Amino acid sequence: MASLKQFIRNVRSAKTIADERAVIQKESAAIRASFREESNDSGIRRNNVAKLLYLFTLGERTHFGQIECLKLLASHRFADKRLGYLGTMLLLDENQEVLTLVTNSLQNDLNHSNQYVVGLALCALGNIASVEMSRDLFTEVESLLSTANPYIRRKAALCAMRISRKVPDLQEHFLEKAKLLLNDRNHGVLLCGLTLAIDMCEAEEAEEGQEGVIESFRPAVGGLVRSLKGLTTSGYSPEHDVSGICDPFLQVKILRFLRVLARGDAATSELINDILAQVATNTDSLKNVGNSILYEAVLTILDIEADSGLRVLGVNILGKFLTNKDNNIRYVALNTLNKVVAIEPNAVQRHRNTILECLRDPDISIRRRALDLSFMLINEGNVRVLIRELLAFLEVADVEFKPLMTTQIGIAADRFAPNKRWHIDTILRILKLAGNYVKEQILSSFVRLVATTPELQTYCVQKLYAALKEDISQEGLTLAAAWMIGEYGDNLLRGGQYEEEELVKEVKESDIVDLLTNVLNSTYASQTVTEYIITASMKLTVRMSDPAQVERLRRLFVSRNADLSVEIQQRAVEYTNLFGYEQIRRGVLERMPPPEIREEQRVLGAPTKKRQSRLLKDKTKKPPKQAEEDLLLDLIGGSDAPATSPTVNGSQNTASLLGDILGDGGLSTPSPQPASKPAASVNTSAIMDLFGPNGNIPSPVPAQSAVSSGSMDLLAGLGGAAPAPSPPAPAVHTAYNKDGLTLTFQIQRNGGGDAQIQARFRNNSNFDSFSNVGLQAAVPKSQRLQLSAINKPDLNAGEEGTQILKVAALNGTLPPRLRLRLRITFSKAGTAPVTEQVDWSEP
Repeated sequence: MASLKQFIRNVRSAKTIADERAVIQKESAAIRASFREESNDSGIRRNNVAKLLYLFTLGERTHFGQIECLKLLASHRFADKRLGYLGTMLLLDENQEVLTLVTNSLQNDLNHSNQYVVGLALCALGNIASVEMSRDLFTEVESLLSTANPYIRRKAALCAMRISRKVPDLQEHFLEKAKLLLNDRNHGVLLCGLTLAIDMCEAEEAEEGQEGVIESFRPAVGGLVRSLKGLTTSGYSPEHDVSGICDPFLQVKILRFLRVLARGDAATSELINDILAQVATNTDSLKNVGNSILYEAVLTILDIEADSGLRVLGVNILGKFLTNKDNNIRYVALNTLNKVVAIEPNAVQRHRNTILECLRDPDISIRRRALDLSFMLINEGNVRVLIRELLAFLEVADVEFKPLMTTQIGIAADRFAPNKRWHIDTILRILKLAGNYVKEQILSSFVRLVATTPELQTYCVQKLYAALKEDISQEGLTLAAAWMIGEYGDNLLRGGQYEEEELVKEVKESDIVDLLTNVLNSTYASQTVTEYIITASMKLTVRMSDPAQVERLRRLFVSRNADLSVEIQQRAVEYTNLFGYEQIRRGVLERMPPPEIREEQRVLGAPTKKRQSRLLKDKTKKPPKQAEEDLLLDLIGGSDAPATSPTVNGSQNTASLLGDILGDGGLSTPSPQPASKPAASVNTSAIMDLFGPNGNIPSPVPAQSAVSSGSMDLLAGLGGAAPAPSPPAPAVHTAYNKDGLTLTFQIQRNGGGDAQIQARFRNNSNFDSFSNVGLQAAVPKSQRLQLSAINKPDLNAGEEGTQILKVAALNGTLPPRLRLRLRITFSKAGTAPVTEQVDWSEP
């Protein structure tokens, strides 16, 4: 057998994968043969184990050498023990049954007279300790924490941290010893003692309602402050100096521990305010070592009950980080400022220009963080400046940034617009720059804005007409322009002043028809664009006065009567037939009344419960005619569907929970049938919805709604009865909120002993997407569950998916509080699938 060096040389000299595989297989066979000979020569065994460790780094199978590692541990030679412990840590883990044989060797070596042998045993125990090993050996580790040897004390502290993690009940045995380590004068022992204490405190923070450990460590704050002050003011120390700074690792660890102790405690925060100010002002920021200390000091300042002046100092340090040439430091600063902006918005605003400069950084991760922070800085006072900068960045931004940017700019304009003219100009600019990435919510909000602003309708339609003539490649711009031209085409034909010093060029009816025809004949005419153009053309037939142009539009509908798209074909046939009913055609195609912009229709999110209930009361007070119009406007304007959402036929599964839902139970799996199609698009034109729902989309508008007396004859089957007042919306309960994915329940009960639950998944993250989102549920044995499939399993940022659950009592009625066991599955940003199990009870 060759030596380890020769084996490595042979592997590296292999010219092909096959040659390398042959060398490895030959050497593995030789090692197995040597193990079978059971030679007592420790040199041969050590050589074999060393080769096994090299094979382990290559990803080869090495399980056959585990026993040989244990034999090396029993040797009296230090070289054998060192290699044996290294092999044990690499080739074994806490789940291996062979590990039980190591306990005796570890116990012997923990009591060895040689400090380095004891160090090897502590290192191995700290890496592979199982629950059983921790319980068997914690007494030896506890005694070693009090030994006079600092080398052993620091390794014992780290080993005690591992044991405390594996068996939390043993933590109390190390508590008093950990307090003594915090007073140690040896830097290495103090560093390891701080690591043990921090781990104990953070483990306690994870258990709500317990503060005994943190309280017991708080008396040590004074000594730690003195130690930190001594480190910051001490002169040159060759033993601990790193780039001119005394032991930066210990300074960072002390700052972190002080942050844990002072969090939520005003008295402790007061004690450390002075030393934090001293560290923040005296630390050299020209070196990376100093920046690490400053960063930890800033985190401590922002996490404790510090005064406002100290917080401003911390934000200024982060602002200074933004001017650093190191990309890592700038990224860290932007990431931290994103968390701070909600606490100290005015202090962060002072660094606005520096943050905007980061939008032009070559590093995409810095641009992304700067973009997030820029949106959080927008308020009423700076909306004009920041939106102008963001629009300039939108023009050159990466493609993956544009969907989020268009949405966020639209939301900011909706919230902080100084006036409607500026708001409309901003959305027009977005449509010109990134119309292909504008989401439907922004388009529908823009349509409502223009519809409720009569004084700017002429201005807007003329602007959109001019923009569409220049560029027909942006789908969002095309959709908005088509809707506006169809609705306000008469304003466009009348002409007028659309800017103070510039008159719009005269627009002829033939020019409008030519433009719409060019869009339809272009390669950019998707199915959605075609639907909008056809509907806009139909509206123009009652807004134009030239019979020749009206005839051109009629021929356009005729040409689409055999379109491959069923939706387009249906609309074209209906529009063509309408020409035979002149009075009905003019009544149906009248201009849409301006919708009332309710809070739930804004792009900012759902309304509050109080506001929502008041809106429902207002709607029930309206006359039937107005109530009908509101229902239609809700569909077109983008508000939520009525409470009686359509359900999907799901598989009925009687799922039971063992021991009153506390044990394991079967989970009902959604039916393999396809999920229901989503509700009609919020931007679908009004006239399309007047003629009935899409062929493949369930419409939430009640079948009895009527729009006008003229349309009743055309739309057979639509009566004139007014819809019943909507019941109050059920309360929303949060069942799951983690990693940016939120699951909420809305429960609606009826008198028949059952309940319908609308489960709503929402992606609350800024950039990540979720795929294969699904929900399974189980109920007690006394109940029956029917579960539908989710309507949208893939959720981009800000999107929602819904799923319907029906719970019925097998005997009698349901209890006042439902209890469910939920299994939630999803994949985040293309990563491995995640399964979460949650027990949920109705509040």
